[in-house]
Amino acid sequence: MPQVALPHDAKAGPTKAEIRGVTLRKLDLQPADHFVDVGSCTGAVTVEAARRAGRVTAIERKPDRLAVTRKNLAANEYDAEVSLREAEAPAGLPDDADAMFLGGSRNFEAVLDHAVATDVDRVVMNVSRVEVAGRAVDAFRDRDLLSEVLQIQVNHGYELAGATSFQADNPVYVVVGRRDGGGLA
Repeated sequence: MPQVALPHDAKAGPTKAEIRGVTLRKLDLQPADHFVDVGSCTGAVTVEAARRAGRVTAIERKPDRLAVTRKNLAANEYDAEVSLREAEAPAGLPDDADAMFLGGSRNFEAVLDHAVATDVDRVVMNVSRVEVAGRAVDAFRDRDLLSEVLQIQVNHGYELAGATSFQADNPVYVVVGRRDGGGLA
């Protein structure tokens, strides 16, 4: 399958390709899964998930960003049944999800409560701010979901004076949760 195309801008950065790779590996999406993307923004994670899961629900509270998700979905190939919902989570969350991604921190505690109440198997939250990462780890732990926490730093090479130098992206904290807990190693 070709790389994800994101020709439309949501005036907010998409989850970078390298981070999506780790996130999707941790979600371990299967063709029978119903995946939920909470805060779809550009639709980058939605598109990647639609190539792996059988059903995808993307929730976005901002209509203009939901329109960008729709346009970026149309620019890509995928096989899943995709539903787009304009809502501020936890409103609009389905009760039959197998896996869930939280791309933002707005209302994440209520979203986690919904995930626990509806037996979501796998939850991953990406966070770029240290203070929010700490709150997220505590929230996952308090709900007996916390499986692991990763801090990922990606650097991209570029030419500088005939040699290669690196430009760093902001680090991302990936908080991974499983219904069976699993605890931190």
